[in-house]
Amino acid sequence: MVAKGSTTSTTSSAILDRVLSHLETFLCCLHRVWKVLTLHNKFKMEIVYVYTKKRSEFGRQCNFSDRQAELHVDIAPDEKLLQDYIEKNPCDTGIQCVQEMSEHEVNTERFETESRGINHVEGGWPKDVNPAEVEQTIRYRKKVEKDEIYMNTIQQLGNTMEHCIKQNNAIDIYEEYFADIDVDTSGDPPSAKTINVFRDPHELKRTATSLSWYPESTRKLAVAYSILEFQKFAGETSMDSYIWDIENPNKPELALKPVSPLVCLEYNPKDPHILVGGCYNGQLGFWDTRKGSHPVEMTAIEFSHRDPIYKTIFLQSKTGTECFSTSTDGQVLWWDIRKLGEPTESLLLCPNIKKDPRPQGGVSLEFEPTMPTKFMVGTEQGSVLSCNRKAKSPSEKIVCSFSQHYGPVYAVQRNPFFPKNFLTIGDWTARIWSEDLRESSIMWTKQHMSYMTDGCWSPVRPAVFFTSKMDGTLDVWDYLFKQNDPTLSIQVCDESLNSLRVQEQGRLVACGSHTGTVTLLELSDGLCNMQRNEKASVTAMFERETKREKILETRHREMRLKERSKSSQDREETHEQAAEEEEGEDLVSKAEAEFFKIIEAEKKALEDAENKRNVALAEMKRAIAQEEVSHNDYKEDGEEKEKMQDQVQQPAEESSVKTEDPLKS
Repeated sequence: MVAKGSTTSTTSSAILDRVLSHLETFLCCLHRVWKVLTLHNKFKMEIVYVYTKKRSEFGRQCNFSDRQAELHVDIAPDEKLLQDYIEKNPCDTGIQCVQEMSEHEVNTERFETESRGINHVEGGWPKDVNPAEVEQTIRYRKKVEKDEIYMNTIQQLGNTMEHCIKQNNAIDIYEEYFADIDVDTSGDPPSAKTINVFRDPHELKRTATSLSWYPESTRKLAVAYSILEFQKFAGETSMDSYIWDIENPNKPELALKPVSPLVCLEYNPKDPHILVGGCYNGQLGFWDTRKGSHPVEMTAIEFSHRDPIYKTIFLQSKTGTECFSTSTDGQVLWWDIRKLGEPTESLLLCPNIKKDPRPQGGVSLEFEPTMPTKFMVGTEQGSVLSCNRKAKSPSEKIVCSFSQHYGPVYAVQRNPFFPKNFLTIGDWTARIWSEDLRESSIMWTKQHMSYMTDGCWSPVRPAVFFTSKMDGTLDVWDYLFKQNDPTLSIQVCDESLNSLRVQEQGRLVACGSHTGTVTLLELSDGLCNMQRNEKASVTAMFERETKREKILETRHREMRLKERSKSSQDREETHEQAAEEEEGEDLVSKAEAEFFKIIEAEKKALEDAENKRNVALAEMKRAIAQEEVSHNDYKEDGEEKEKMQDQVQQPAEESSVKTEDPLKS
């Protein structure tokens, strides 16, 4: 019993000691906390200070003055408190001792990636069965199909599969319940976002001169690369052009390897495997993507263009192999890609061959399949030539000319909904024309600061068209929304945009730059969905503007006719006055001539009368002298004297009468 009691007392004392030690530790901790709180309350500072002043003192000028420094709080170090902490080494701190800078973005070098995959097709065959041997696989299938486990499994899976098939037939998860409801997207702000950027793989950057979409889908985009600046083409420059998959910007799908850099490139709308391209040296070739990167055939250089081919288009033909091209050498040539030895037809672009025999250089082409005999050519001289291929003579093939641009016409395209109206891009403006008016365009944009390089209509909206400029801006115009300014202006890049092409569905737009970068943009729904009554509104707008221009043209013609008639009347009056003055001068000269003629005649008559009188006096004197001589000789004969006197008197009387008549006259 004693031993047991001693053991119990020993255990209770041990427990009491442990409780006392824990209590002492708790009191020490409580004392430390109390000391910290006391110190904190002792040196506690106000973090909010309310400054009050009178209302009358608001806005007064502050008068500051110097004073000595004042010490508000001084907290001395506490060595006892320091013992409760340990030194942290190392210690991470953040400081701001550098110059503050604004946000910057840096485009690093592109990291190219590619997707690879393996398709396992032989199935789960045993090792002793060769999947390539048809007999072994059939024998093994028959063996497995006789197994009871296989049959039971197929029956169970068949029930499950039948249930899923019935469920799938009962519910169409892709059914559109509200397809007939028109969603009004006109209120949404127009926008566009960049989907992908395709860069020229070559180190020496070239210009993306032409773009062409794959006809059957939107997965592929063909891009022609070239350097159009004179004598800028280096010997090491690549001549390749590429076909891109729009979902893979890292590597082109196919490289096209021509003999000279491609300036233009176009897909065949009937056969998407065929492409035709115009080269910098004037040759034309076509590619079949199923046969590789090299051209199937090229035109002979002696029968090709003499300048770069800037545009080529496939014609609407039964075979789908005919195309035509234009160049700055002033020619339009027709080709059949089945036989590219010589062009099938040619046309020299001389609209006024009598006045100016020099041809105009072609820069752009337009062909509408619904008008198989008509086509349009944009020239370097700023005019658009409307031509008819089936005309008899070359002069009749050029029907008319539309001229209002001050520079080359880089793009010509008919409106897909109204083929009578077409769009032209040149100098600093974009113009919309009507075939009924040749003197002036019906609508045009304002003069921009940057030169326009390309443009095209939207294939899904008749009132929307796109333009690109040299400052890297893509402008989207919606004439139903705004006519003075573009509806949407996007800064695609810092360099010039040289080419532009819209996808057939109207949602994607591809822009090619001067450095070979092709940017793919996706438009918002408001820009690629036709609005309500849009076609009727555009028709009314085009007709109204056409009538207005016709009235103005008629007015100008009348004013010109009035000016011409007025100038002709003034000219006739001046001629009449001159004729009258000439007639007056002639009458005066005639009167003077007649007067002097009369005077001369009178002078001559007086001289003749004077001469006659002198002669008569001389005869009288002679007769008197003879009479005196005869009187002395013949005194005897009186009768003879009387006769002589009578003879002398008669001539004297006759002479006196004759001398008086001229004086009287």
